[in-house]
Amino acid sequence: MLTTVEKVLFLFAVTASIFAAYKVSRQIVEVISRGSGKPDVNNVRERLVKNLVRTVTLKPTFKIRILPSLFHSFIAWGFLFYLLVNLDDIQKAFFHQLRILNQDTLAGRIYHSLADVISIAVLTGMTFMLLRRFVLKDRNLTTRPDIFLHPAARTGILRDSAIVGIFILFHVGSRWIGQSFTIALQGTADHWQPFATLVSNLWIGWSPLALKIGEHVCFWFAFGSILLFIPYFLVSKHLHLICAPLNLILKPKHRSIGELNSLNFDDESVEQFGVSRLEQLGWEQLLDAYACIMCYRCQEVCPAYNTGKVLSPATLEINKRYFLNSEGAKIARGEQSSQSLIEFAISPEAVWACTACGACVEICPVSNEPMRDILDIRRFQVLMENDFPDQLQTAFRGMERNANPWNLAQVERMKWAEGLNVATIEQRPKPEILWWVGCAPATDEHAKKAARAFAKILNTTGIDYAVLGKYEQCSGDSARRSGNEFLFSELASANIVQLNQIAPKRIVTTCPHCLHTLKNEYPAFGGNYQVVHHSQLITELISSGRLKLKKSFQAKITFHDPCYLGRHNHIFEAPREVLNDSGAKLVEMPRHARNSFCCGAGGAQMWKEEEHGSERVNANRFREAQQTGASILAVGCPFCMLMFTDAGKQVNSEMEVQDLAEIVVELIE
Repeated sequence: MLTTVEKVLFLFAVTASIFAAYKVSRQIVEVISRGSGKPDVNNVRERLVKNLVRTVTLKPTFKIRILPSLFHSFIAWGFLFYLLVNLDDIQKAFFHQLRILNQDTLAGRIYHSLADVISIAVLTGMTFMLLRRFVLKDRNLTTRPDIFLHPAARTGILRDSAIVGIFILFHVGSRWIGQSFTIALQGTADHWQPFATLVSNLWIGWSPLALKIGEHVCFWFAFGSILLFIPYFLVSKHLHLICAPLNLILKPKHRSIGELNSLNFDDESVEQFGVSRLEQLGWEQLLDAYACIMCYRCQEVCPAYNTGKVLSPATLEINKRYFLNSEGAKIARGEQSSQSLIEFAISPEAVWACTACGACVEICPVSNEPMRDILDIRRFQVLMENDFPDQLQTAFRGMERNANPWNLAQVERMKWAEGLNVATIEQRPKPEILWWVGCAPATDEHAKKAARAFAKILNTTGIDYAVLGKYEQCSGDSARRSGNEFLFSELASANIVQLNQIAPKRIVTTCPHCLHTLKNEYPAFGGNYQVVHHSQLITELISSGRLKLKKSFQAKITFHDPCYLGRHNHIFEAPREVLNDSGAKLVEMPRHARNSFCCGAGGAQMWKEEEHGSERVNANRFREAQQTGASILAVGCPFCMLMFTDAGKQVNSEMEVQDLAEIVVELIE
């Protein structure tokens, strides 16, 4: 129980701490308010329960780094429980007679037992994490020297970790030792608090006055450290404890992690398209900077970073945060930031190294979206600065002149189907299935084989289908991912007009990029369609008995999950069902399904030279496929097929690269 003087001093300290925290938090709110858009409150109730479970269980952190995540969970769960512990300790200090969780009740005994065990868990977890960062120096907690990182962050991250670590050890340790003084004052061991009782043996022989002083000193150490830490907490990375749940609950809803917001080119009041400065980002992208844990998980799975490029999605978010720490007050006042994003947050080379695979978004425990920032920066660079890799000019020109990045004349669009009975929409205006063939099968020889195989499968089943033929244009995926939003809008609008006239019941495509664009990007332009991948349709045809396989495939096969099929659209099972139906022996690569590595073609990388690094992305992934011992690398995307075929040639590999349709067509009864 505190003395009257102590109570007055405590209330004064609380007031000062809250006032300091209010000033900082108000600035943070004003900074986030500078961002475009408004929080999505329509889905709060639905998301609250879902993300409450995610927050309490810490499920997202266990995707990788199981052991560190376990020790981190000791700290996080302890932090949550210590909210109750601190409230109870304050009640005990101010209103001892009204205390609810006293040891006269079973609930009180259980509470004290949990507090004792959890204190040890927190101290153990934090000790491990500090050793991991400062002694073991885990490479996953740093970035390469060639990656641009805000100068203040180089030392600031370590300083934050040290301060927070010491605070937690000091706060929890003080409270735990204080409890040992309380037990010593009682004069008997407390079997419900074995660890605190063990420490209480150190105070045997101390006078009651000395024990009382020790109890009070520990109280002030425990709560004084909190009051000192609260204002600092708001400018440290540990603000994620508040901002991460907000991010999870209020983040704008997207059909997939790759869906981008459309730009209105008809609005004459808009003076700029894309993003060049921090305050021009969406409010949720500014919140990302405050929510970032700085755990480098996104960097750990980034294809560009892992092949030696200078892109780290982690440092993008970290640089944003440290810039806000230095210029937050200026931005909160409505002024323009002093530097553009490519001057302090990310280099131009890093902007163009991104494959838009979505791995950084998928792995982030707090739902940050650094990929979205990068694509918004690309929009500005292309639309406002006309600054982009020269090689993209060829693809842009092809899409502008002939509606495809290969610059293939539309009249040659159906050459891939010569000798096959493939009906066009002119011949069959109302088909059961509209097959969106895509640009690659009309151009590349290997992709043509996959398209022809799929056509044979459809013809065998007798399903009513048709293709657009010479009327089919590029879906615009490469234009959008490369930042040429104006070109994408033109292609999308023209395609939607045509598709809405046809009103297809279902659309099937062999290209995940086309699937993603038609399914997730076109609705914003007035095009709403039921779109399936050819693996899904093949599985459906086999299960319905319309497609029968005469024999089993004997080869050992490994399957590569295309980014825009798997992570972006959560289609994992259908391709594997196709392979299982074929009788093939499927051997998974270490990185598969949601954790699949990129082929290197996404984000319009297909049309430009890969940024400088230690190796090519496709080479890294192909080597992983080879190590499975499989004789065939199965794919479900023409871009993946082209990239891996090229990677195989570079190392003279005998491993075949085949589309799922090529495998199935050989087994048809």
